[in-house]
Amino acid sequence: MDRAQKQEAIETLKGVFSGAGAVVVTHNMGLTVAEMTDLRGRLRSEGAKLQVVKNTLAIKALGGSIGEAGDALFSGPVAIAYASDPVSAAKVATQYAKDNEKFTVIGGFMGLQVLDKSSVTALATLPSLDQLRAKLIGLLQAPATKIAGILQAPAGQLARVIGAYAAKDAA
Repeated sequence: MDRAQKQEAIETLKGVFSGAGAVVVTHNMGLTVAEMTDLRGRLRSEGAKLQVVKNTLAIKALGGSIGEAGDALFSGPVAIAYASDPVSAAKVATQYAKDNEKFTVIGGFMGLQVLDKSSVTALATLPSLDQLRAKLIGLLQAPATKIAGILQAPAGQLARVIGAYAAKDAA
């Protein structure tokens, strides 16, 4: 890489780091091309991406914003998983690490907060943004459904009483 390409890569990584909800830092020593393709496909289906990064360029892109603990994440064969949703990349990366011993989650960061491996695992157990929205809509709709049922109940009871009197008179 020449100097211009390095500067372009640093700017691209700055954009990735600023736009990501959370960045999961992983080691991918010994993964085959097929395994990496499988992982990328799983991440893509969740709206996340995986990118192999050069450690020095990633550290320069961060510019010391997350401190020495964050810079220490970038050693060895590193790939980053990221998405605008903080949960999806962590969820897929953690699950893939359980299935494949060559792929390990080292840590990550969310904004300026550095996450260790256990924090990334905890982040992966949270429901996704879409699941939270569905729960919220369900909670908002439940009272309205109950109110509609309560308002319809007296009219239904009145109709049954009138129907009973009509059946009695007809007999």
